[in-house]
Amino acid sequence: MTSRSDVLLHPVRLRIVLAAAGRTVTTADLAGSLDDVPQATLYRHVGILVDEGVLDVVGERPVRGTTERSYALAAGTSHLTADDISGMTAADHRRAFTLFVGTLMEAFHRYISAPSASPGRDGVGYRQIPLWLDDGELEHLVQDLRAVVERYADHTERGDRVRRTLTTILIPDPPRAEAAGPDDR
Repeated sequence: MTSRSDVLLHPVRLRIVLAAAGRTVTTADLAGSLDDVPQATLYRHVGILVDEGVLDVVGERPVRGTTERSYALAAGTSHLTADDISGMTAADHRRAFTLFVGTLMEAFHRYISAPSASPGRDGVGYRQIPLWLDDGELEHLVQDLRAVVERYADHTERGDRVRRTLTTILIPDPPRAEAAGPDDR
């Protein structure tokens, strides 16, 4: 692999990372979550994620003459850093965003297609809120959101907890032509 974005921005690998987020999984667990992915493909992409240091092997146990491994996300490797993002071209960003939104749409489709889905009861929400923020205010907003989310991010699976995915997308309006400097065009 040539970069972290190449590793993470692949449809199957991104789904594996999302399925493993916040828990320990086996390939059998992943196969249950990604039932449309052929087993050989799943194993190949799990192997790539292990080789690239995104997934850690955190346990092994014998199962029917083979070894079943348990995996967890390696700390700080499951997302793109500011350095990763700054090295991406506009085409890379388009590809990444399309993959991100496509994965989000697929997750929603799987949820809403389930007979027991109840968006109101389950707290489903999607909305856009335009905010006028200078760079300092944006940084404060991001810090505040991070602090709120971190209070809940360490929760583990428990009988009364339902795994929910919080997705954020922050897109500024394009700069107005008269505001853009010569280096911004």
